[in-house]
Amino acid sequence: MATYSIKAVQKIPISKDRAWDFFSNPANLQTITPDKLGFNIVSKHHSDQMYPGQIIEYKLRPLLNIPIYWMTEITHVQDKLFFIDEQRFGPYALWHHQHHFKEVEGGVEMTDIVHYRIPLWILGDIAHALFVKNDLQNIFAYRFEKVEALFGSWPGGQQNIVEFN
Repeated sequence: MATYSIKAVQKIPISKDRAWDFFSNPANLQTITPDKLGFNIVSKHHSDQMYPGQIIEYKLRPLLNIPIYWMTEITHVQDKLFFIDEQRFGPYALWHHQHHFKEVEGGVEMTDIVHYRIPLWILGDIAHALFVKNDLQNIFAYRFEKVEALFGSWPGGQQNIVEFN
């Protein structure tokens, strides 16, 4: 069973405080997730800002409209610098997602780093090659476009980097 990673970098022409306020609010995750996934936050007892130990529960319908339950825990938060969510229950054998924010001239650079494993050994690796990798790429592309629509384009052109390993 392989461990995969994806890194996405986007520059946003807003302040780090504004970026942090938006991205560290769990309710905004639905805003930057493609509608076709049927993503819905179902947990009831969490604040509007992330904190270590916070549990967030979701339901989504990524394949054939079949509902999937997903639970993540916010394991680390350093105010206005980064937060990390890890899957506690859901579709992946491993999901570790880092969200970093760095002030740069003209705005903020946001970097997502995800390490993940697909269950079912060789079948999971085949599924990754056939559609999971492409689906994740499409989700990050959607997020890039949605963030641009919400906050504006980076001056001088597109600043999106997505790398898979």
